[in-house]
Amino acid sequence: EKLSKIARTEGKATSEVIRELIKTYIEERDIEAYVDNLWDRVGKKLRAKGTKLEEVEKAITEVRGKR
Repeated sequence: EKLSKIARTEGKATSEVIRELIKTYIEERDIEAYVDNLWDRVGKKLRAKGTKLEEVEKAITEVRGKR
């Protein structure tokens, strides 16, 4: 009953609110999407600094070689 009242005050159907809740629940727990988003942000920061792909690949190779 509370959900229905809240949904109505937002001008939404109860089913719409439930769909939104499920979508948010999945997004918050979807590690793959989180990692993809993280790599996108890292990539944007590196591009903004003018870092070239070759430099990134070299750094990765160096780090992996130290293990």
